[in-house]
Amino acid sequence: MSETLREIAAAMVTEGQGILAADESTGTIQKRFDQIGVENTEENRRAYRELLFTADEAMRDHVSGVILFEETLGQSTADGRRFADVIKAAGAVPGIKVDKGAKPLAGFPGEKITEGLDGLRERLEAYYGQGARFAKWRAVIDIADGLPTWGAIAANAHALARYAALCQETGIVPIVEPEVIMDGPSSSHDIDRCEEVTRLTLNVVFDALYEQRVDLTGMVLKPNMVVPGQTGPQVSAQEVAERTVACLKATVPPAVPGIAFLSGGQSDEAATEHLALMTRMGGLPWALTFSYGRALQQAALKAWGGRAENVPAAQAAFAHRARMNGRAALGNWRAEDEREAA
Repeated sequence: MSETLREIAAAMVTEGQGILAADESTGTIQKRFDQIGVENTEENRRAYRELLFTADEAMRDHVSGVILFEETLGQSTADGRRFADVIKAAGAVPGIKVDKGAKPLAGFPGEKITEGLDGLRERLEAYYGQGARFAKWRAVIDIADGLPTWGAIAANAHALARYAALCQETGIVPIVEPEVIMDGPSSSHDIDRCEEVTRLTLNVVFDALYEQRVDLTGMVLKPNMVVPGQTGPQVSAQEVAERTVACLKATVPPAVPGIAFLSGGQSDEAATEHLALMTRMGGLPWALTFSYGRALQQAALKAWGGRAENVPAAQAAFAHRARMNGRAALGNWRAEDEREAA
């Protein structure tokens, strides 16, 4: 089974390609649709996801995997093709978000624990039968006065490790996503504080993965970049890249095949630039790529606006962002590339 997990993980971090996070919950996509005045119905959600998954250039050339929401895994295109099959036909791996969201952690005011372990083994078996070959679980780590606490980090790390072990038992590659938030309740921290918390979090997570006997060669890490809080003192893109790489080298074992960064509230272009700078450093033991949601979709969402006649323009906007991030994952992106017609 480990060979199969390794093969899937390697496909997910294919050189020059990245993972599209299209796993917004019904509540989260409500916020996205509200921005463009589109009603949040099942049919509108289905139509929007279809325009992404049928964008031929983006999916074929720049997307290695797609994280789906449970509803989306069961949906099909207007002409009856299952989304999982459309994604596979484009050469990408279908995946599934399996956590049930971050909830308040009892006894730890202001901190959260991600739920969803109950019944997960059975759900994973069903998702595997529907075509999913990887899964995602996100843990949320907030920075504020006195936060995060050791207890909250340890609880989230244990849940991530339990989830990852269950995935691998089922033949599904786990994406392990511990996100240190840049735009949480208190977002004024500096980059030093982010680096300190990210290092601690990753060390605790990998200790938990080891304790739960997770095969590190059959997983993908989805971490935050080391960035200051949204309202904290800002730094250069080069410093973000250097701090992030130093942090990962100090915490992530070389056995991990790939690191797929989340964008985490960064602007589209900033997320792309940071990835490009890190990739150019070279000499890293793991592949570096992207696993972006909003940073890949926002331009397409605005171009679509809920209108069928806008689908080609929306697909072109999606293809542009996917192309830019594909170049970044190769280290070939330049700021002037952004002026290409989307």
